[in-house]
This record gives sequence, C-alpha cells and structure tokens, in this order.
Amino acid sequence: MREPPPSVTATALRADALRSAVVEAVVLAGHLLLYPTGLAPAGLRPGRCPATAPHGTRPPVVLLHGLSDNRSVFVPLHRALARDGTRHVRAVNHSPLICDLRTAAHRLAGHVDELRVRTGHDEVDLVGHSLGGLVARYYVQRLGGAPHVRTVVTLGTPHGGTSAVPLAGVHPLVRQMRPRSPVLCELAAPAPGCRTRFVSFWSELDLWMSPVEAARLDHPDLDTLNVRVGGVGHLTLPVHPAVTARVVAELDHEDPAPEPGTP
Repeated sequence: MREPPPSVTATALRADALRSAVVEAVVLAGHLLLYPTGLAPAGLRPGRCPATAPHGTRPPVVLLHGLSDNRSVFVPLHRALARDGTRHVRAVNHSPLICDLRTAAHRLAGHVDELRVRTGHDEVDLVGHSLGGLVARYYVQRLGGAPHVRTVVTLGTPHGGTSAVPLAGVHPLVRQMRPRSPVLCELAAPAPGCRTRFVSFWSELDLWMSPVEAARLDHPDLDTLNVRVGGVGHLTLPVHPAVTARVVAELDHEDPAPEPGTP
C-alpha cells in the first residue's frame, strides 16, 4: 500500500491537534466547574464520587490526581471502576502545602495501609494522573510498597521528565518532574524483585510532556506496558471514554481492549 504524501500526513496531524485542543478546552471548562466539589474532606457531592464503595472481590483502587488538581478530575473513572460493585474505590487529595512528592508518597502509604485494613485485601491498585503517577511509583519502588500494590496505571505521567512550561519550574514539584531530577534518578535506579505491574498511557498530543515520549515507562526491572493514545490531550486522559474503558479492563485483567484512538 502506498504511503500518503508527507503533506497529507502533516495536514492530518494538524487536524488532530486542533480537535484535541478544542476538547482540552471543553474538558478544562467542565473541570473548573467540578473543581470545588473535590475540595471537601469527605469526597465529592453525594451521588457523584463517594469516598467509600462496597469492598468487593477485586483489589481496592486509589486514584491520585496531578499538580494543582483534586479528586474531582476522576469523576468518570471513579464511576466506571465502581459501577459493578466488585471493588472499593477511593480518590484522595494531595495537600496543597506539599512541595516534595516523596512526602506525598509517604502519605499514600498511610492511605494504602488503612484501605487494606478496611477492606481485608492484601493488595491495592493505584491510578495516577501526571504527578500522581510518580507519587505511586515512588511509593512502590522506594518506600517498600511493591508487596501491597498489584497494578499501577499512569496517565500522562512524566516518567522520563518533562521540559514543558519552563516558567513553571519555580515550583518545587515541577522541578522534581524535570529530566534528571534527583527524584527521577531515584526512580531510574535498580528495582530488583518488584512484581508490581505498570501500565502507562501516553499521547503524542500531550502538550505537558516534552518530549511526548516522556510519559512512556521503560525500566529494565519493571513489568511495564505502554499504551499509546491517539488524539487525546493531557487534561482529557483521565476522562476520555476509551481510556477509561481500557483502564477498567486492565484492572479487571480482561483481555486487552483495542488501544484508544485505533480503528
């Protein structure tokens, strides 16, 4: 089959980028409306994203949001994961005062321990968007969390470090997400015996990742699966229906669904 001319490919990429930008703007507007609902300590408003759910037969799930965000970003994913009543799902907020993702990882350890006691499950699953994925990795790889975590799913997480938005580097957490930061060097260190499974979603239209491949997870000691998402921006990853369905399938250990954005 003859490949399309470069001009056609470039036009298609520009069209995809434009569509993604429009969707990102719509998602941002919706998220700004929902943001206040994610600030309450008890969780979201009743009926939207409850703090507790039936314990179920599957491992409980902890959802970890990104920088300058809160649990409200996970409303669609929370609903999808809790829909069949087979798992307990908890979306937690990072403290706005945290300036070191190591501190957030230590707090995550407390959430995991409490959730394991409450549900009676030995293991949990973790889903992290952006910064939340690094917090999950740090807990698993550096704080001894691997025996307690079955699967880590990351959405647009800068595993390789991102150079996007240079002026944002004044924030300590952003500096920790830069290439070759001390925290990322810790995560790149050997992790022998880690049996946690990692599933990393990345998109070529994620403008917060520079380079876009930074959201791929490649580590010789980790069991990793990288899922390329077509035509989806950074803010859209946690709410995109195809991504949500694939996350649920991965945590259900079903046969892999088609990759989002593919025919």
